[in-house]
Formats: sequence, C-alpha cells, structure tokens
Amino acid sequence: MRQIREHIRWIFGLSAATLLILAGCASYQSREVAFRHPTAFANVQAVAGAQIAAEAFADKGKAKEAFGFDIREAGLLPVQVVLDNAGDQALQVVPEQTFLIDDAGGMWNLLENRAAYERLEKSTEYGRIAKGSGKGAFLGATGGAIVGAAIGILVGENVGEAAMKGAAVGGAGGAVIGGAHAMEGSDEPRQITRDLANKELKNRSVEPGSMGRGFLFFPGEATSAKQLRLQVKEVGSGKVHTLFLPL
Repeated sequence: MRQIREHIRWIFGLSAATLLILAGCASYQSREVAFRHPTAFANVQAVAGAQIAAEAFADKGKAKEAFGFDIREAGLLPVQVVLDNAGDQALQVVPEQTFLIDDAGGMWNLLENRAAYERLEKSTEYGRIAKGSGKGAFLGATGGAIVGAAIGILVGENVGEAAMKGAAVGGAGGAVIGGAHAMEGSDEPRQITRDLANKELKNRSVEPGSMGRGFLFFPGEATSAKQLRLQVKEVGSGKVHTLFLPL
C-alpha cells in the first residue's frame, strides 16, 4: 500500500513538473499588432498636411494581447502612433519634447530604448519568460550592437536585417537591442527582442506620401494615459508643431 502511495505521488510530481515545463515553453507568443489609419481614430489631428493619431495600451489585458507577454508588469506603458504624411515636408517626431500625460496631470518622459530594455530585462515577467536563458539576453549579447533611437518610424526598413549587420538605427541614442549574435537563434528572449525592435517607432523622418507607425514606450509608473503631447518637426524648414492627442 505504501509503495502504491509513493508511486502515485511520484506520478503527480512528474505530471506537475511536465506542466510547468510546458507552461514555460508556451509563456511567450509572438504577436503582430494591426494598426488603423489616423482617420479611424477619434483623436486624429492634422498638421503640415499630415494626419496623426495615437492609441494608449495602459490596460494590462489589452497590452498583453498586443505584445504576447505582460509588458505593463515589466514597467512599460506603450502608446501606438500612426502618421500619414500627405504634405510636402518630411516630418520627424521630437522625442525630448514628447510626453505622456496621466489622469492626474502628471507628465512622463519617453523612455530611451536602453532604459526600456533594462526595465524589461530586470522585471519578474522577463524572468518568468526567460527561465534558463541566462541574464543579459537583451543587453549582454551585444556583439556588433545596435544603438536604437529613443523612438523611430518603421517605413520599410527591415529591422531584422539591419540587426544582423550590426547597423546603427537612428541617431538619438538609446537601447542596445543586439547585434548578429543576439539576434540569431529562436529562444524566447531573442524573439521578444526582435518583436519589440519591429514594434518600436524609429526616430527617422516620414517623407511626403509615406506613413509611419510604431510604439512609444513610457514608464510603467504612469498608471493611466489621458493625453499624448506629441511634438513633430518639419525637417526642411525646422518648423515645430505640438499636438495634444486625447487617449
């Protein structure tokens, strides 16, 4: 009888361990995030011939659905920006003058990419996903490192290919998102790195007739998102426009 009980306990223990392993394997799922034209948003605004809109992902469930993991628990609050430039001037976001405004009127700076990735790497959510992958999967394996801009606009650039070449992306100074060594392989930390790199708003100009879209990352200490103070600059003339987009 005792042997039977021990055998049953062993089976339950093995089953629990198997479930934990399977849960770990399924802890991250790569997600594509759809975007809508600015005119589909209630907060769309026109400036210099362009239409610009934004959407906050302050809600934990909504953010997790978009990113495939609990990015809010990791200390980041994402805001998606979409810009359709039908004007005659190239436009560029001014990161140091772009802020998130919460319900209490508090204003939050954009996180530089390095700060955003460090927050993610140090979070318990990252630890849950990256079990067994070792520390520094984001910032440690940086042979031929990419130094990202604080923000950026994805306009046809293949971020993965640039990463494999160790190319510099943007010029505003920001996060090391990995070089050839960091981007090879298919484990979850590297997949997250790849996915976030492709979701980020890159700090480059949106030419006339082009669209730009991507995410800005703000500190997770902001528990709400009421408005986005977004500043854009006409590259040719240097003229600056400041928008307040309700979120």
